Amino acid sequence: MMMDYTISRRRMVDQQIVERGISDPRVIDAMLSVPRHLFVETGLQGHAYSDSSLPIGEKQTISQPYTVAVMTEALGLQGTERVLEIGTGSAYQTAILAKLAKRVYSIERIGVFIGRARKVLDQLRLSNVNLKIADGTIGWQDQAPFSAILVAAGSPDIPTEYLDQLEIGGVLVMPVGDEEQQTLLRIVRQSDGSFKREQLMNCKFVPLIGQRGW
Repeated sequence: MMMDYTISRRRMVDQQIVERGISDPRVIDAMLSVPRHLFVETGLQGHAYSDSSLPIGEKQTISQPYTVAVMTEALGLQGTERVLEIGTGSAYQTAILAKLAKRVYSIERIGVFIGRARKVLDQLRLSNVNLKIADGTIGWQDQAPFSAILVAAGSPDIPTEYLDQLEIGGVLVMPVGDEEQQTLLRIVRQSDGSFKREQLMNCKFVPLIGQRGW
């Protein structure tokens, strides 16, 4: 029997997203339209709209809805951007980005997630996503520069590759810190090539694994 999660999704957005300060109407609409329950295992679908992260296998998680909203809103997407996402995972964040940007380039190091991601993205008819199995810590050089970069894993520092692959005026959002706690940063590349940094909130992500991560 197919469950209708429309009411649960509306409640999630109203109580976890809007009431906590997310105001970008495009982000709100995207989170209303993307069925989060499709990105978790069948046995966890009843918890898909809860205010928490959930396991997706391979010691990875689907991020808390509020965290997805904060990171997405911080990018300030208008619909014309080419976005790099590091850490496809469940592809829920990927789907939100695909609703808001012109093109999404998403890198995942765990191969099993790519097949699952393509299946659900195709089911939702989100055809503007390129997926790749690779070391996400070095970015996607042959598709750079990007208007926005979103990193869904915590790193001890900001890989220089991300900064190099960000266009002038582009925005990078990523968690930086130790393996127990990070600070979510918003970094904007200025016209003179410098970078303006802003701290958004404390958070805890799975570790960014690879050449430039843990």
